Amino acid sequence: MVTLSKLARIAPKSTMLALTLVLVMTQMARAHEIRPAIADVTVSGDQVTMQLELTLEALVSQIDLQNLDDTDNAPNAERYDALRAAAPADLESILRQSWPSLRKGFQFSAGGTALDAELEEVSIPESGDLDLPRDSTITVTAALPADGTPVTLGWVAANGPLVIRQTGGGDDAYSALLQDGAISAPLPRTGYAAETAGTVFLRFIVQGFEHIIPKGLDHIVFVLGLFFFSLHVRPLLSQITAFTVAHTVTLALAALKFVVIPASIVEPLIAASIVFVAVENILRPKLGIWRTAVVFFFGLLHGLGFASVLGELGGGQTNFLARLIGFNIGVELGQLAVITSAFLAVGLWFGRKSWYQAAIAVPASVLIAFIGAFWFIQRVTA
Repeated sequence: MVTLSKLARIAPKSTMLALTLVLVMTQMARAHEIRPAIADVTVSGDQVTMQLELTLEALVSQIDLQNLDDTDNAPNAERYDALRAAAPADLESILRQSWPSLRKGFQFSAGGTALDAELEEVSIPESGDLDLPRDSTITVTAALPADGTPVTLGWVAANGPLVIRQTGGGDDAYSALLQDGAISAPLPRTGYAAETAGTVFLRFIVQGFEHIIPKGLDHIVFVLGLFFFSLHVRPLLSQITAFTVAHTVTLALAALKFVVIPASIVEPLIAASIVFVAVENILRPKLGIWRTAVVFFFGLLHGLGFASVLGELGGGQTNFLARLIGFNIGVELGQLAVITSAFLAVGLWFGRKSWYQAAIAVPASVLIAFIGAFWFIQRVTA
């Protein structure tokens, strides 16, 4: 049994290590991700047309979205807020005036020849609730050279992530999430660019992993909550298994549209799940049917959160299983990476110490509970 004096000497260093682990994870990811713009692309013999759904205010104010988690943190946040409150006609006018500069960020080419993007149609809804993003739609076209070469599209990294979906190709037409200024695969002028199931499977493994590391902070913190419950194999395996089975079920059901729950409900509940597991780590760190059932229930919620991201990535029904299974494998690999990192950083060195629970697991759980509570309030009041 550890004495109070010994604990007082140990706790500062060990507690700092546990808190550092959580804070490092916090720096690796963000609680709120920038939503990707979604582009439906049609390629004909002489023209490429992109119908783009996006947060137009961010584009017009030229906010650099590449490494941004909140527009309030941008240097030009005031301009964004002013545009957010602007009437549709005023915002369209500003967009068209700014287009000569903005068009440079659209990277269209055919056979190595750069194409000039022209702004055609603009559809902007009324501003509504200023605390919520406004989804506008613009149509951009570019004339193609007469050489018949395929078309590639993208935009600069500062514009944020972009989902490209080729239209007219049926369920297995090309779709991709482009990040950090990436460019699409070549899109032919006749027919469409199809992906094999194997290519889709491998791509979605990567995207599933990236949704956890570095993008899924709330999921990382939840998994850390499971880790700090117990280092014994049976409790950890029971929780991870229950969580995995649950989120796999709802991920599939939500992706197939059998279950549809708004993100405004799911996201606060995910934050609440973080608080719950962390508090139970402190008050009742013993495995039982109740703990497993609770983790299973919260796994259902997290699966709904995963499904919203899977839906944003696009894709047809022909390769649905490849997308679903690949994404789920990527998510699991991400979660295992979190558990492994936590074990190597803390569990391997201190897990067998008599003071581990009091000096490391409990302080880490307290911090996790505070993080979850902050997110809950933030998401409920947003």
